[in-house]
Amino acid sequence: MRRALAVLLPILLTAPGVLPRASAWPAETITALSRDARKLLPRSLNRLLGERESQVLDEAQRLPPDIARALALDLPTGRLSPQTIQALQSQADAALSLLKQGQASEGLIRLGGLLRIAADLSDPVLAVGPEGWPPGVTREYYALFAANLAKMPVVLDDPRTLELKRQQLPTLWQSLVDRGRDQVPVIRGELFVNGRVVDHRRLDYRSPAWAVSSLAYSRAVTAAAGSWLAVWREAHGDTTNTPRARELKPDPSAPPLAGQRPPAPEAP
Repeated sequence: MRRALAVLLPILLTAPGVLPRASAWPAETITALSRDARKLLPRSLNRLLGERESQVLDEAQRLPPDIARALALDLPTGRLSPQTIQALQSQADAALSLLKQGQASEGLIRLGGLLRIAADLSDPVLAVGPEGWPPGVTREYYALFAANLAKMPVVLDDPRTLELKRQQLPTLWQSLVDRGRDQVPVIRGELFVNGRVVDHRRLDYRSPAWAVSSLAYSRAVTAAAGSWLAVWREAHGDTTNTPRARELKPDPSAPPLAGQRPPAPEAP
């Protein structure tokens, strides 16, 4: 039986009309993700991509079939194969080549399309192992995400991501898969309890599943910006007027959140 499935899977993945959907983020998320990622860019690159937003989003939706198939095969294993990494690198290489050739508009659109790679690899739903998800869990997870997207704080996942070179992107891509895979048990444990799917409306910002979705989004935002910058710098694009992330620290004088107990006084 296992051998039959191994033979059947490649046939299904390559059959016309049976291409697996590699991205499952809600559609409005990709737009928000693109806009948030642009906030981490130099002013000129932010403006250039913003002027082409509709074309960039269209490009991000058109993931080449060979890459979609490769991700569908690799993500359940938790490891990106050398062939998949090469295919992903080809997308960055194509954007760089167009920019160096002076085809600025087309190059910027291809550059913006790298957003899709960051989004897919940051999505913990796609990082689930071969056991897959119980029916209904992903529906509730994405419903929880979509219902709270406007409330989610966007944080800089790792400042070093914004300094990466293009040749270092494969390491970033694999790290996104690794971290998403680590979050799979949290989603499963929160949204599938005692054999039943949990309605997302029963969860709020205190839920670990909410925290996972927020972290995954910030991870995708940072990875998208880092990917754009890696190619843009190599193309000798303008990097002046780059914003700096604002560091926030807990305010010990702030009142406790609703339902949260104030800290106990320290012993003398």
